[in-house]
Amino acid sequence: MDRPLLFLDVDGPLNPWAAQPERRPAGYTTITVALHPGRALRVWLNPEHGPALLALGFDLCWASTWMDAANRWIGPVIGLPELPYVDFGAGLFALRPDAVHWKTAAIVAYAGGRPFAWVDDEQTPADEEYVAAHHPGRALLHHVNPRLGLRPDDFTALTQFATSVTT
Repeated sequence: MDRPLLFLDVDGPLNPWAAQPERRPAGYTTITVALHPGRALRVWLNPEHGPALLALGFDLCWASTWMDAANRWIGPVIGLPELPYVDFGAGLFALRPDAVHWKTAAIVAYAGGRPFAWVDDEQTPADEEYVAAHHPGRALLHHVNPRLGLRPDDFTALTQFATSVTT
């Protein structure tokens, strides 16, 4: 059986963007990224997250507005190899009348029926309902507090899900 997929958002789970701006969380490093000319972003990343994510038993995939840029800016800092990414194309930031997040349908399509977990700070019950109705495999939509980023309890939940779908 294939390993489950783990869809990774950057801002929130890996970059606790909502933490108090003057207080970088312990264990994090700061990088400044200029994805768009004239607009620098402060990004906090924890180098321990890469090895911990690789050890979980998932096939990792970026599911972030960063798309392929995560391979240039985020992965090297936290110790991840180049990863595939969900290309959101014209759906990037597109609002839906049913309140489903603009990432959800693309993630379900990318998964193609494979079990997956998705860590993000923006899922709602509408996304849970969409996944239940449109994805035949098991799925875990795991909300991460954007003030804290990924914590030990989040890794425990992901490990339990990965174990449950591979045994």
